[in-house]
Amino acid sequence: MDSQTIALQPTGRAIATDQMAEEHHARPELRHHFETEEQQREAGSFGMWLFLLTEIMFFGGLFMAYLLYRNWYYDAFVAASNQMSIPLGTANTAVLISSGFMMALGVWAAETRRKGLLVLFLILTTLLGVVFLGVKYDEYHEKWEKHHVPGAVFNYNYSEFVNPLPGDRDQTHLPIDMAQKTQVFFFLYFVMTGMHALHMIIGIGVLIWLILRARRGDFTNGYVAPIENFALYWHFVDIVWLFLFPLLYLINIHPGR
Repeated sequence: MDSQTIALQPTGRAIATDQMAEEHHARPELRHHFETEEQQREAGSFGMWLFLLTEIMFFGGLFMAYLLYRNWYYDAFVAASNQMSIPLGTANTAVLISSGFMMALGVWAAETRRKGLLVLFLILTTLLGVVFLGVKYDEYHEKWEKHHVPGAVFNYNYSEFVNPLPGDRDQTHLPIDMAQKTQVFFFLYFVMTGMHALHMIIGIGVLIWLILRARRGDFTNGYVAPIENFALYWHFVDIVWLFLFPLLYLINIHPGR
């Protein structure tokens, strides 16, 4: 075999490259810098878990700050917590758990290649998320009306703190210096629930994008990584609320430190 014939023969590496090119052409969702779909899926999953780790550290700092101040100003935190609506908080908890369940069903629908059900479950997840934000807006509006928003307009002399109204869960009278510390509770309340709500808004935006792609059939052909990774994010948001609800709303269910 002469040298010209040898030069024209494809090498094993060239054949492998051609096969990879054919696979990328057949599966447009497979990015060029990944050799296989499984490699891409594992990289995406690892990236999501790494992102969630940073989120855990972020919210962990907020929870630590909350626990410290709650220990220092327990009476003020109890009095301020009594201004939280347990029925609304409970309803929002049920809404968010239901939303997480719909998202889990969405993952199942994608894995079993049920396009119609996938779109339906994603829409239901989105609607329940919007309901959660609507209830939270109503709570924020109430705090604004009562001047419980930290800042120059905050009214720590409000009767619920210094002179509780009949029927309030906590009937103790707070000294003025302790009543002032209720502002710390509401500051943490707005920061923690506000950051949680921001994550919800971002998640709803991503859900709309996923719904549009799901309607095209992008996730019912075996490519389910985006649905799975987003489900991890959405379940994380659910779990954060399951910590926020008892810490912010249920302080005085069992009085005492």
